[in-house]
Amino acid sequence: MAVAPGALGALQVCRVRSVTTGCARLGSGWRLPDSLKGSRVGPAIGAWGWACVAGGALSRRGYSSSEVKTEDELRVRYLEEENRGIVVLGINRAHAKNSISKNLIKMLSKTVDGLKSDKKVRTIIVRSEVPGIFCAGADLKERVKMHSSEVGPFVSKIRAVINEIANLPMPTIAAIDGLALGGGLELALACDIRVAASSAKMGLVETKLAIIPGGGGTQRLPRAIGMSLAKELIFSARVLDGHEAKAVGLISHVLEQNQEGDAAYKKALDLAREFLPQGPVAVRVAKLAINQGMEVDLITGLAIEEACYAQTIPTKDRLEGLLAFKEKRSPRYKGE
Repeated sequence: MAVAPGALGALQVCRVRSVTTGCARLGSGWRLPDSLKGSRVGPAIGAWGWACVAGGALSRRGYSSSEVKTEDELRVRYLEEENRGIVVLGINRAHAKNSISKNLIKMLSKTVDGLKSDKKVRTIIVRSEVPGIFCAGADLKERVKMHSSEVGPFVSKIRAVINEIANLPMPTIAAIDGLALGGGLELALACDIRVAASSAKMGLVETKLAIIPGGGGTQRLPRAIGMSLAKELIFSARVLDGHEAKAVGLISHVLEQNQEGDAAYKKALDLAREFLPQGPVAVRVAKLAINQGMEVDLITGLAIEEACYAQTIPTKDRLEGLLAFKEKRSPRYKGE
């Protein structure tokens, strides 16, 4: 990709401005100390907020319904009873192998916008409603109809939505029960944890089409598995099965597929249940500290950890945890 003279310098200036803005606040009432505002902290920190934003269609909904009707291509389910607090995003484009279309991106953006400020949501699972497919990448039938001038802006929109998913404050899990190629794997890479069936196939295959991963793959894959191996996989457009993906660290768990075809989803649900009893604010702040700390040097990272730890001290949940320990009972956290 050609870069105009001075463009890299401009990008660096924009990054510094984004960092300065982002580090100033983590959300309503959540701030990093002034000493960190000039540090090399990722601009994503500004996207992490705990204050509810009025007007979000999803945030206004209760949890009495098992399924929220948006568009059929994206099914949003709020689980109930012992799974209350878990939200499942199910991609449902069977006719197009769950490929990423303009409409799917629109639905994902709208859904994520509502979820990010909903403090009742504890964990999000991204899965497929179509057996054998997670997401086959971009909708090439739609793409081939685009004028060349439309492609860049649309890929930028895909990248932005995937970034929004990566910046969600609560834990996210990708359940890969089938094919995850190109943008499909990039979507999974944006999640905190990935689990897959052994029969799943995954890879960044864009170089086969004479393009490169455009939804964050060139950046997130090296961070997940290391630079050298990521280059090898991207240069070769190699596709891995579940066991191979586990061996290189691309996924955390690999399962033999079951008759229902949802082994990865069931494992993701088990993991989400493990997160539910923990302090909601603590889990979100821990995610923030880890994500931001990995982008900076150790000294700055430790300062971020200190600032994030400080946010948990005045919470009612922390006092409830101490009281529950003293009384030898399970804590009843409220996310306050």
